[in-house]
Amino acid sequence: MNPLMTLEMSLIAITRNKLRSSLTVLGIVIGVGAVIAMVHFAESTSAAVTAQIASLGQNLLIVSPGAGRGMGGVRVAGKPFEMSDIQAIERDIAQIDVSPTTQASAQLVYGNANWPGSVIGATNEFFRVRDWSLASGRPFEQNELQGGIAVCILGATPYKELFGDADPLDAQIRVGKVSCRVIGVLESKQAAMGQDPDDTVIMPLRTVQRRLNGDRDVNTIYISARVDGTTGQIQADLEGILRERRRLAPGAADDFRVRDMKEIAERVEGSTAFFTILLGGIAGVSLLVGGIGIMNIMLVSVTERTREIGIRMAVGARGTEVMWQFLLESILLSLLGGVIGVGVGLGGSYIALQELEMDFVFVPGIVLISFFFSAVVGVVFGFMPARKAARLNPIDALRHE
Repeated sequence: MNPLMTLEMSLIAITRNKLRSSLTVLGIVIGVGAVIAMVHFAESTSAAVTAQIASLGQNLLIVSPGAGRGMGGVRVAGKPFEMSDIQAIERDIAQIDVSPTTQASAQLVYGNANWPGSVIGATNEFFRVRDWSLASGRPFEQNELQGGIAVCILGATPYKELFGDADPLDAQIRVGKVSCRVIGVLESKQAAMGQDPDDTVIMPLRTVQRRLNGDRDVNTIYISARVDGTTGQIQADLEGILRERRRLAPGAADDFRVRDMKEIAERVEGSTAFFTILLGGIAGVSLLVGGIGIMNIMLVSVTERTREIGIRMAVGARGTEVMWQFLLESILLSLLGGVIGVGVGLGGSYIALQELEMDFVFVPGIVLISFFFSAVVGVVFGFMPARKAARLNPIDALRHE
């Protein structure tokens, strides 16, 4: 019997038993679809987290007050930094850019529009350290920084909410109780993990300190290393300076935190890689289950078609030809399940990521591996039923009822 005839008989057998074939295919669809969906979801999530960390700035260290212990062991907020701390850091550590900041929350109002805003008080170094660019307008002038003048640069979100498509430059908005002139708009940045980095307003540091917060505190210090690979040494020097300035005794715990974004990014990448492998392995079990399902259904098929097998052998079919027919049926069902599973996995993960407002990261390797594995499943789990069919005695098969 030629290969084309064997293929034709396999296709006839598959289409003749549509329900059984559909159930066989379903197991592979679920297995392949689960592997592809989970791996793509994990990779896309990893890319989103990495992009979010990268959006904070290059070679970045973030310094913030830590939480200490008050009377009775109650946790209290750490002491904020002072401008003299910033001056000491700039004096004693070379090849860095330093941006002191403070934060506030205020209602933003323009005409009949209003928006609950997150306000950052900063200097012009903030834009360089965080790698943020202006879409229009200008940065702060020196007299605005020194005099604490009420000017502001809008993020893309408050700009859209307050002005729509209108030009906001030189417009007066109200930030809390402060009337503020808009001098610029920030470039829009990619959202990650459901957070909106564009939902912010930047004002001069002294303006926020004096007119919104009523203090001189620095809540967060952003430090960018100008030379790659030096953040570790800078962090060590920084911790030494701050411990001395905050008069911490030897052995006492730090009352501040220094976070290296590069180190955090490496940890996240390692964790997400393990997470991806774990999810892929768990989903791979469903492929194994689908393969077992193929074997069971094909064994049932052999039993149901015993008399048919006997007739074929009686008219001259050899055992190898019978084996190839059943093996080919198993492989075709597995490949069909693989094709549908690829579509289901890619489509399902894409829709889920769109709902979560994350970019879809295509991983061609896992698609090819999953499809190849579906074919292997057909060969491995179809071999036993095919061999059983090939070993049937023609006389016994003909007598089977």
